[in-house]
Amino acid sequence: MDTESWSRVYSLIARTFMLRGSLPYFNQAFFEGLSDRLPDNVLVITAEQADLTIAAAVFYESDTTLYGRYWGSDGHYDALHFETCYYQGIDYCIETGKQCFEPGTQGEHKVARGFVPVTTWSAHWLAHPEFASAIERYLDEEGRHVERYMDAIDTRTPYKSGEDSP
Repeated sequence: MDTESWSRVYSLIARTFMLRGSLPYFNQAFFEGLSDRLPDNVLVITAEQADLTIAAAVFYESDTTLYGRYWGSDGHYDALHFETCYYQGIDYCIETGKQCFEPGTQGEHKVARGFVPVTTWSAHWLAHPEFASAIERYLDEEGRHVERYMDAIDTRTPYKSGEDSP
């Protein structure tokens, strides 16, 4: 990926973020720097039409896992998001022998494509006690919501749970 390629990919990602009411988390220099420093750990899959890149998905990879992270396009193309972000990622994992494909956060649409959400965690320390207390209350409530959500999703997954197996 050269600067011109990153410029196009970044413009697609930034456009998609902004259409969804957010600013992009990173700038183009971040992506260029990452691919310069870790060239074997950044994968970009693009979709082209008439020699123009119209969509792109940016992934990170380790020896064992592909991590889907950023997507962008210059318009709406039926099912192109799924093809670029999921199906091409699955093909890549099979071709390269990856043990795991983690397609990124959010989206019940991923369950129908064989991806089952998993809970994650993070650790933070907050110096201000009242702020820490307010966040702790919120996280308790959010944790209960996430548990209910995971239970509901579990009823719609395409896989049998260990409890259902003979």
